[in-house]
Amino acid sequence: MASDTYAVIETGGKQYRVKPNDMIEVERLETPVGEKLAFENVLAVRDGNTLTIGTPSLKGVTVTSLVLEHIRGKKLISFKKKRRKGYSRKQGHRQELTILKIESIS
Repeated sequence: MASDTYAVIETGGKQYRVKPNDMIEVERLETPVGEKLAFENVLAVRDGNTLTIGTPSLKGVTVTSLVLEHIRGKKLISFKKKRRKGYSRKQGHRQELTILKIESIS
């Protein structure tokens, strides 16, 4: 495969453009650390010269990855305030994430 090979996968309601040996953070997956994970929902693949786009996904194309670890993301603060009313609400959120290493596109 050429160095400009990539695929567009969908997981957790989001789309990611991935290449072999990429490290990506996706929403928490239930796969244990060290296990391999295959994504069947591949939306597009570029194999050097041609770009193939699925309608909506491609049949027979898989992206394999390795689960490296499960982490919690950076803390995000949601703050609401209404001036002169004494109203304010502050709430924090940390998203559960999974770090994946993309191994191959086939």
